[in-house]
Amino acid sequence: MSQAEVDTTQLLKGVLDLAVLAVLADADSYGYDVVRRLRETGLDHVGDASVYGTLRRLYQAGALNSYVVPSDEGPHRKYYGLNNRGRKALDQSAQTWASLSKALNHLLNGRSNSHGK
Repeated sequence: MSQAEVDTTQLLKGVLDLAVLAVLADADSYGYDVVRRLRETGLDHVGDASVYGTLRRLYQAGALNSYVVPSDEGPHRKYYGLNNRGRKALDQSAQTWASLSKALNHLLNGRSNSHGK
């Protein structure tokens, strides 16, 4: 594993709750579908176990509802969806992310502008 992969994995751990909540804001989903949707958005380094653990933790924290849907092609699927607490957590986390992102962009842009001087 390269240093860049380690750094990406560490950064992702810090924002995985927000990413999972954002995916579920679009539509209820089961674990592997959440993983697939995260990867489709460019979060290639997200691990299956990390997402499943995040879903369980968010459910236990009361941010998600869950229900089981029978499947003709295999085991039943456990779906997760946002409830009111989850929507509130998503809104608060999104505001925090926007503020943090703005601050880091300011720092990084300032670094690149002063770097050439």
